[in-house]
Amino acid sequence: MRVGVDSGGTFTDVVGVGADGVVRAYKLPSQPAAPWQPVVDGARQLAGEGAVDELSHSTTVATNALLERRGGPVALVTTAGFEDVLEIGRQARPILYALHPALPAPLVDAPLRFGLAERLAADGSVLQAPSSEALAELRARVEAAVREGGVRAVAICLLHAYANAAHERAVAEVLSSLGVPLSLSSEVLPLPREFERTSTTVVDAYVRPIVAPYLARLDEAGFARVRVLASNGGAMSAADAAARPARTLLSGPAAGVVGALAVARACGISDAITFDMGGTSTDVALIAGGEVALADEATVAGCVLQLPMLAIHTVGAGGGSIASIDAGGALKVGPESAGAEPGPAAYDRGGTRATVTDANLVLGRLPASGLLGGAMPLSRERARAAVAELAGKLGVSVEDAAEDLLAVAAAVMARAIKVVSVERGHDPAAFTLLPFGGAGALHACQVARELGMRRILVPPSPGLLSAYGALTADVAHDFVVSLMRPAGPRLTPADVASAFLPLTAAATRALDGDEVEPTARRLERAATLRYAGQSFELTVPLKRADGTVPDDLVAAFHDAHRARYGYALDRAVELATLRLRAVGKVTQVAPPSERHESGAAELGRASLRLDGQLHDAPLLARRRLVPGVTVAGPALITEYSSTTLLPPGARAEVLPSGALAVTIGS
Repeated sequence: MRVGVDSGGTFTDVVGVGADGVVRAYKLPSQPAAPWQPVVDGARQLAGEGAVDELSHSTTVATNALLERRGGPVALVTTAGFEDVLEIGRQARPILYALHPALPAPLVDAPLRFGLAERLAADGSVLQAPSSEALAELRARVEAAVREGGVRAVAICLLHAYANAAHERAVAEVLSSLGVPLSLSSEVLPLPREFERTSTTVVDAYVRPIVAPYLARLDEAGFARVRVLASNGGAMSAADAAARPARTLLSGPAAGVVGALAVARACGISDAITFDMGGTSTDVALIAGGEVALADEATVAGCVLQLPMLAIHTVGAGGGSIASIDAGGALKVGPESAGAEPGPAAYDRGGTRATVTDANLVLGRLPASGLLGGAMPLSRERARAAVAELAGKLGVSVEDAAEDLLAVAAAVMARAIKVVSVERGHDPAAFTLLPFGGAGALHACQVARELGMRRILVPPSPGLLSAYGALTADVAHDFVVSLMRPAGPRLTPADVASAFLPLTAAATRALDGDEVEPTARRLERAATLRYAGQSFELTVPLKRADGTVPDDLVAAFHDAHRARYGYALDRAVELATLRLRAVGKVTQVAPPSERHESGAAELGRASLRLDGQLHDAPLLARRRLVPGVTVAGPALITEYSSTTLLPPGARAEVLPSGALAVTIGS
């Protein structure tokens, strides 16, 4: 059996396919104190007496370690004089007009930043080699930090090491006997820009003491092979993930986008906005022309990360997000979450503060029988008591407070969608909203209405789509080389092809290690270019195996610049980097869905409060809705992993694939 697992803050979802080709699914609560346990238990539960041949896993372990500052302590070794690069950063202010901006504390305290007397030029030539005395002194200082300061990992980031890794390797050699993991910038991010390279390398070192033991627990479970989703949407071996844990920081959201892309393509939709609402957060991404937008940089928990990743934007608004009153007396939702323990008040596990889930239950938008097909009961009394406390502070009725809470949450999520659409030149009204996660389909119509979107596609088993994405994600490795040279007529196709050779060799070794069959391999080439004098680049795909003709490459860059910024310049173009993605295709399976069941679709009636009005609406079992059936709102469609809310004016048609094509009124 092949198993895909998505480990979230509230639930752990498991999807598997055996030799019979049948897709099975299982959902169980997460355990923050032992996050690996539900992964192992869920996979074994699904496999039964059989063996798990491959476990493909998306995880939030690295992300949570960074958010909660549970990694480290970590030491930083850098070129003398550059010890404060991490703290200086780009001098960007999160709030432009704040006179006293509150910046997140750097991951490495000043006493743990060690400068080494050495220097390389930008082309990698040696200006000053580190002396044996300087290396010995450095080792003594770092050894003291490990012994007395509890340092658990070391980040090594020397000036211009992307052009010549010799000095970083010399440092690694003298520190290797200390028994702590080392992260070298020449291996983590071999690219220019000292701050971004330093920050990414430090993050890698910071989360490694958390991620490596977690993956070791999975390895001890005895699965034949364990893969981990990377931020780029591809799977890598557990050994690679332990060696480069920074690449897993967007592992969880990436799995959902991979699954959503597969559903969109199967339904013939090329332009969509993914909307993944779970228990702790909401993640959104843009699919345009059948491809997911990519990014090279993200800020996670105040830390800059520059690695290949899917362009995903995250906000702290999920089913477990807690509502509160801010200093100005306004209602806010999130980013604090009740998580899995104690969870929303409705879970009856000790939670007492009002959450999004509690508001939905108070308003009748969740089935009274509970979640997971009734296996997880909900307490309406506890939910109402939690919302009543909030209502008292706002001076409104319980129902009004619940609707206000959901309206604020919808506004937060709509604003996140604008970041990946409007701010990148796309009108969200021209896209289909693709909601998933346990709560996505419940809030999709309200969020779509905020954005003027009219079309929604609810996949089968939306609460399990991230686990499905983990199961079907291709193996992927990214490689890059820095060039920094003019992209004019003097740059020949032979030059480009020659520069790709070491990347191709590395890609072959990586896919060999992953045991990918030659017929399942694909290499995707790209280049980053910029106008002379610009500080940042744009990525242009290279369609042909030889790297394309330079004139075409320059023209493609002009087009990309015009599409992104609205104009192109009559200025020389520079080639900054060449990039290669090595892909190993995996066997695809259909998304999980509940087996169709005969019988009446209506299970009962639900009293829904929508926009201040009560509606007597049918409660429908999705497993009994056959393709071709149309459902008019108001209605509540329930299934094992999620609930879909159709307000008045909305209509849902069941497609042959089992997905719901929803259209909403103005």
